[in-house]
Amino acid sequence: MPQSIPHDSVGLVEPQTLSVSTPLELECGRVLPAYDLVYETYGTLNADASNAVLICHALSGHHHAAGYHSMAEKRPGWWDTCIGPGKVIDTNRFFVVSLNNLGGCHGSTGPGSINPETGQPWGPDFPMMTVKDWVNSQARLADHLGIQRWAAVVGGSMGGMQALQWSVDYPDRVAHAVVIAAAPKLSAQNIAFNEVARQSILTDPNFHGGRYYLHDTYPRQGLILARMVGHITYLSDDAMRMKFGRDLRSGRFHFGFDVEFQVESYLRHQGETFSRNFDANTYLLMTKALDYFDPAREFDHSLEQAMAKPTCKFLVMSFTSDWRFAPERSREIVDALMHAGRDVSYAEIDTPKGHDAFLLDIPEYIKLFGAYMHRVAEEVNPS
Repeated sequence: MPQSIPHDSVGLVEPQTLSVSTPLELECGRVLPAYDLVYETYGTLNADASNAVLICHALSGHHHAAGYHSMAEKRPGWWDTCIGPGKVIDTNRFFVVSLNNLGGCHGSTGPGSINPETGQPWGPDFPMMTVKDWVNSQARLADHLGIQRWAAVVGGSMGGMQALQWSVDYPDRVAHAVVIAAAPKLSAQNIAFNEVARQSILTDPNFHGGRYYLHDTYPRQGLILARMVGHITYLSDDAMRMKFGRDLRSGRFHFGFDVEFQVESYLRHQGETFSRNFDANTYLLMTKALDYFDPAREFDHSLEQAMAKPTCKFLVMSFTSDWRFAPERSREIVDALMHAGRDVSYAEIDTPKGHDAFLLDIPEYIKLFGAYMHRVAEEVNPS
């Protein structure tokens, strides 16, 4: 826990809840009659509401992107590296909004919420979500906050996909889109990884067809395995070698199937922690939303046609060792934007840290990202 709040932190923050009673029509053909969105804000909205930045979270993310909920909290929000006074996304200059997506498990309406029609948790009856649905719900949050146009919509991984979707669906409401370590759609390999993770949950005896809430249990082992599979893909071979190598926990072989290598211990710990903090139905739903993402689908499967819709400027960033969303996937986005005549900057960061690099304090990354966001801030409020 922090003994004192760091000077470059947004400090103590409190989540807020927007309750929406206007039905939301979903891509799956169903309608969500009402819902809650949990969000946090950092910084101050200026007089003409032109300095707002939306942070879109990745698969296991949530609304708590920066600062602390209490002095007892051990770690700050998940993107505290980049959000705060004087940081890349400077809260002295920007009003930052971060939310938990619909279908999530950190306060926004999702499978663990009560279905008003049954009085029981939604569970598997919760409607399937897509990135487009999330963006539509986020637009309602923007309306509530009085934000007609975002200075920037920013996200990494699945968050980057949301930023891209924002630029297509609401071109007049986005000035800049920052798309980090993302892809225009998932590859067959990525869909396969997601399916292996889902099957580990679906086949867990404690899954109970998604109604485990009623059995006072949860698919612990399935979630552990799903997280282990996912986490392997978020790290590069170099990152794992530098962090663990082939180090043994006790310095010798035990010739059994218990944990012997440090990397095994790490993966099991990550899986166990994740299983206690993340809802299995939410994991299933969000991985499916990733699988479905493809903004070109509505444009005769032409990414170039889709990228002709945005009017904003773009920053696209990738990482050399990211094999989950490799640099060539980001370059697909950049090429389509360039062919569509859009204003796009691209940076490929040389790092061994893998996909998770977008969350880390990597000097070249922070410098480039910060320079771009400074440009955004200067457009809003010249210093």
